[in-house]
Amino acid sequence: MEQGGLKILRDRGYIDWCSHPDELEKLFQEERVTAYVGFDPTADSLHVGHLIPLMGLAWLQKLGHKPLLLAGGGTGMIGDPSGKSKERNLLSIDIIRENVAGIKKQLAHFVDFDCGENSAVLLNNYDWLGDIPFLDFLRDVGRYFSVNYMIAKEHVKSRINDPEKTLSFTEFSYTLLQAYDFLHLNRVYGCKLQMGGNDQQGNIVSGIELIRKVDGKQVYGGTNPLLLTSSGTKFGKTEGGAVWLDKERTSPYRFYQFWINSEDSAVEKLMKLFTFMPLEEIAEIMGRHTSSPERREAQKILAYEITSLVHGSDSADMAKRASDILFGGDFDVKDLSPEMMKTLESEAPFSKINQPMPISLAELMIEAGAASSKGESKRLIKGGGVSLNGTKISDEHHELDENSLLQDGYVFLKVGKKRFFVLRHGE
Repeated sequence: MEQGGLKILRDRGYIDWCSHPDELEKLFQEERVTAYVGFDPTADSLHVGHLIPLMGLAWLQKLGHKPLLLAGGGTGMIGDPSGKSKERNLLSIDIIRENVAGIKKQLAHFVDFDCGENSAVLLNNYDWLGDIPFLDFLRDVGRYFSVNYMIAKEHVKSRINDPEKTLSFTEFSYTLLQAYDFLHLNRVYGCKLQMGGNDQQGNIVSGIELIRKVDGKQVYGGTNPLLLTSSGTKFGKTEGGAVWLDKERTSPYRFYQFWINSEDSAVEKLMKLFTFMPLEEIAEIMGRHTSSPERREAQKILAYEITSLVHGSDSADMAKRASDILFGGDFDVKDLSPEMMKTLESEAPFSKINQPMPISLAELMIEAGAASSKGESKRLIKGGGVSLNGTKISDEHHELDENSLLQDGYVFLKVGKKRFFVLRHGE
């Protein structure tokens, strides 16, 4: 693909700030730029909060440039104090190695590790930081950083000026380690651009300055926006915690639902950031969305695209279908694969049927929590608002027997347009 593209990264929202923008734009036009993003492997999975820098690198690679993904095996043992009010729990190298191994397979959904000269490279900074003697590091790196400069950083000031908070020397030294990473990557890989969240600007500038002072070279930095919801909460956080990229931590269905619930005011920005759709196509989608926002077309397209990217198209199809079923769509029982049944069981109100067959539908509704009494059950059935395994039932005396059960004893009960219940008979 033709090289260039700083403007494209800006237009899609990946660049909030960059150093020497005119020079960097020229660099993008004249050569294949090697850029890196670092992440601390504090868990064995990435989460939605990591997606902006990852997608930024993915777009950079699509534009012909080379991405480096730096796992902070060394810095992860310290913990970046930027944006933090207290020190993180320090991780052992064994746990960090396990986390890096878990994350590696997720990265391949975003960047190509085998596509020629601009193939992505995954690195672990423990491989060089772990070998540096302490005295050598103080002499060769520490002497370029004044304490005055480091104390002036906002995240440092906020900690040392608050008697309720502390800042250890371990955390205080973090910016030196990150700066050295940039120096190492520039020397070994020719890396000229570091990208990260807006809270990383100070650390990025430290690396730029270190390279200038030590090697006399000009390198660059760029920062991504940190997204917040309209309520001010950090994007990617829900009542249940972080939204993970690992399907064992956050199911594809719940991942899909997270994006479906995107706010109207944010969905265009999210499509630009988290999909590979051309801007012209996004503009067309938003035109239709603005005319009929109640259809949530933009959110559905966003949810499908990003779920396909992270979990694959099969999982995205299943999440979409499960969402359609649970939120009002009709369904044919022949479409319910064993995997889909398991998905619905985990996401809808679920009950075990412990009574022997046959059992009246009215009693089953009480068992499921769909009605509080037989009288209410019968009124709902007579009113035409109840369906069983996709078939509407109007007989208030209807009974279920063994022939009513689907594979593995499942029964799917729908009451009204949006109340969906899963039951299963037997063990």
